[in-house]
Amino acid sequence: MNIRFYNGKILPTTNEMEILEKELWVVGNKIEHIGDKKETEIKWDREINLKGNLLIPGFKNAHTHSGMTFLRSLADDYPLKEWLNKKVFPKETQLVPEDIYWLSKLAILEYLTSGITANFDMYFHAEQIAQASFECGFRTVIAGDLNDFTNSVEKLEENFITFNNNSKYDGLISYKLGFHAEYTTSKEPLKDLAKLSKKYNAPVWTHNSETLEEVNSCIKRNGMTPTVYLDSLGIYDNGGGGYHCVYLSEEDMKIFKEKELFVVTNPSSNIKLASGIARIDKFLNKNIPVAIGTDGPASNNALDMFREMFLVSGLTKVAAKDASVVNGDEVLKMATVNGAKAMGLENCDALEVGKLADMVVIDLKQPNMQPINNISKNIVYSGSKSNVKLTMINGKILYEDGEFHIGDSIEKTYKEANKIVKRIK
Repeated sequence: MNIRFYNGKILPTTNEMEILEKELWVVGNKIEHIGDKKETEIKWDREINLKGNLLIPGFKNAHTHSGMTFLRSLADDYPLKEWLNKKVFPKETQLVPEDIYWLSKLAILEYLTSGITANFDMYFHAEQIAQASFECGFRTVIAGDLNDFTNSVEKLEENFITFNNNSKYDGLISYKLGFHAEYTTSKEPLKDLAKLSKKYNAPVWTHNSETLEEVNSCIKRNGMTPTVYLDSLGIYDNGGGGYHCVYLSEEDMKIFKEKELFVVTNPSSNIKLASGIARIDKFLNKNIPVAIGTDGPASNNALDMFREMFLVSGLTKVAAKDASVVNGDEVLKMATVNGAKAMGLENCDALEVGKLADMVVIDLKQPNMQPINNISKNIVYSGSKSNVKLTMINGKILYEDGEFHIGDSIEKTYKEANKIVKRIK
């Protein structure tokens, strides 16, 4: 579609947090023009009067498990080890591939209401994840989920080939190498994964140093922290990063810096499971790039980027005992530009001519956005999902003023998700 946005504000994120009062044109799936009104021969499908509201790049949820929507509020109030081994893993064994299709669609509905235009999704049955995302018009980067129980390096390579540069998915689906965690994946498959990473010059992603017990157990098994151990196997030779990274040592952070690895922080999940508070200020001081993820709806339980942004800043200020660290503008960049770079989505990291039209309209007319002293910090410190008026992905409006445009009715998705829960319970 060809859509003209006018009479509003634009926060491109290309020049810090400068606010523009310009028009933005979308032609097909790309941004054609950001500037003043001018004559054009383009025939508009829609001309949207923003009425003073704000266009921003879509948020990038850089770590999640969409298929875990079936566990929302079903496995709460347990420490991580017990939560995984007694609540999550036993329930997951009852899932069938079609379940992941419907559970992923449910998560996508929530992403759209939070202004999330892409997710970095680690879960089983990649084919079902891809199909659900494609049918909804949602952008998904699938992370490999190698472990000792449900996947193999051979399957990862097959998925890597299948989902990357596949015209079937209209550019919406891509795939990154990954494994669940050091404690669920033995040495030999990890060594094979390192070879696969070298073969394709591909980054590798995993859960890393989420809890102190995880770190101490790895040291006991291998004589090294998870980061040092994985690096010794060549896992990080082609980049990538870690999810959570609550307990990184100085040596770990040195490796992250040298290998140009990303930290993806997940504050809501980490505090709900009492895992700890990641020291984002230390990462920033060492120029380690940070992105933000919600983690899955079993451990969060919301898929809400606004809540994550506030906690990234607020919790680090408390941990550092310094209210000046991790300012709001840095956090907004983590949720947009940095997330896109971590996920390999540099073609939709900002609002810029020639880039893919993945964007969100923020309602500035609600009380929590007034008065307008500093728009970017308003988004981080007082913004909420209620401020998301419109979510566009690949030039298509998928959510607008409470209405979804993703094909299936939301009632059908809710019905299927509840059938799955009833069967498993």
